[in-house]
Amino acid sequence: MANVEYRSVGKNFGTVRVLNELSLDIGEGEFVVLLGSSGCGKSTLLRMTAGLETISSGEIAIDGKVVNGVHPRDRNIAMVFQNYALYPTMKVRENIAFSLEVAGKSRDEVNAKVEEAARVLSLTDYLDRKPSELSGGQRQRVAMGRAMVRDAKVFLFDEPLSNLDAKLRAHMRVEIRQLHDRLKATTIYVTHDQIEAMTMADKIVLMQGGGIVQVGTPDDLYDRPATRYVAEFIGSPQINCQEGEIVSDGADVHFKNSEVSLPLPAGYAAHGGTKVTCGIRPNDVQLSEEGAIVGRLKIAEKTGADKQMHLDVNGSEFVAVTPRSTEGVPGDDMRFAVDPGKVHIFDQSSGHRITTTLSGA
Repeated sequence: MANVEYRSVGKNFGTVRVLNELSLDIGEGEFVVLLGSSGCGKSTLLRMTAGLETISSGEIAIDGKVVNGVHPRDRNIAMVFQNYALYPTMKVRENIAFSLEVAGKSRDEVNAKVEEAARVLSLTDYLDRKPSELSGGQRQRVAMGRAMVRDAKVFLFDEPLSNLDAKLRAHMRVEIRQLHDRLKATTIYVTHDQIEAMTMADKIVLMQGGGIVQVGTPDDLYDRPATRYVAEFIGSPQINCQEGEIVSDGADVHFKNSEVSLPLPAGYAAHGGTKVTCGIRPNDVQLSEEGAIVGRLKIAEKTGADKQMHLDVNGSEFVAVTPRSTEGVPGDDMRFAVDPGKVHIFDQSSGHRITTTLSGA
């Protein structure tokens, strides 16, 4: 295992700046997900870690050693790509063994490592097949096996599940996480899929525009998003956002706009008069005759275990997750309540989270 340190790392492509003086520490044995939309710089950062892209400024250190000028083969890393990158004319056994043979390992050592990787990845019965005879998930496991046998200190995954169907992605998420738990190797995983990040990561690094927006556990980013961008990126269905202001008369504090008056914890009183965005997660509302949120139903989506009720609230879309037995047809008015402690308040101008003076929530 090894730690990975990014010290004011920057990257330019010509005159275009794609990474902005980024600093981050990844501890030994951590499973860290670099998450963000296309163009945020996450794959560029991964490729710089692997040595496949040069660094414009700053330093990257692996296991305490600065690797800016170190060749990729000498960084003691293993990388799994989105497109598998298998040799089509080689059998599975030969694909997994290739890097060991190039490194001059003995036949006995090569065979032992290949057999062990195949056992761990349930590929023993496929060792004598070629990649064209395998499913997408099996090919991805071969790519993982090729990385495993190198005994690398750091594993790098570049959107490895993007080409798989939904069922296979769910299965491979479990396999990759179990592989990490078995090997205990430091893992850096790039994805744009927040479900992958939430289900697999010890720590998520959410990126935007070449910088880091928030670093934390999946629960940190879901329960305490640092900005409106984080709140909208994390969570499915997406968080509901209403524009308004904080109104305080001393005894009571509310979020208010033309249609909604929602009680807030008393600690928000210090922000009275502030123009804010109120974020409410669809799973945090309940049907209630006394609820402060009133909307007109546009459509009800059945998702099996529950329903997603799409409503018009104050002229904007509002989604509520309700029990599957909830009744309602388009045009019905529905009323929902939300625990004041579950709302997320963001400054309208900056997008940053506003915390209460009492709890820092």
